Amino acid sequence: MLLKEIYEKKHYAFVEEPIADWRDAIRACCKPLEADGTVEPVYAEEIVACVEKHGPYIVLIPGVAMPHSTENATGCNGTAIGFMRVAEPVHFAEGDPEKDAQIFFTLCSTNQEEHFANMQRLYAILTDDSVVEKLKAATTPEDLLAIDELVDEDKLAHDQA
Repeated sequence: MLLKEIYEKKHYAFVEEPIADWRDAIRACCKPLEADGTVEPVYAEEIVACVEKHGPYIVLIPGVAMPHSTENATGCNGTAIGFMRVAEPVHFAEGDPEKDAQIFFTLCSTNQEEHFANMQRLYAILTDDSVVEKLKAATTPEDLLAIDELVDEDKLAHDQA
């Protein structure tokens, strides 16, 4: 249901042209959340500053980044997840393909309970390799809906038991 929610809120972007660097990628992945006021442009700069300070911690697994800052960060006006898929992988650490990302799930949070629920739903997506591969190939918002049907959110209960 997470991808369906992203679709319904129009919190997605599909970028076919190359992105100059990881900083521009972070700014681009925040744009869908900026469109409805969930975040302000300064939120992207907060994330950039965190990555500059702490390194590419936002690349969770090869190919997937989860840009985020702290709870109630400057420019964060709500709790949501955005999605961006880029055609060409973005390099966060030159010479380390493990730190490349093609899929971005941008998180912002003002409500810890909602944020935790979003993280659980995101876990169901990221632990299914076939879903991750389909997201890397997605090119339309409708692809998100089709992929959402493949996500087993019930898996959460089994994994946590």
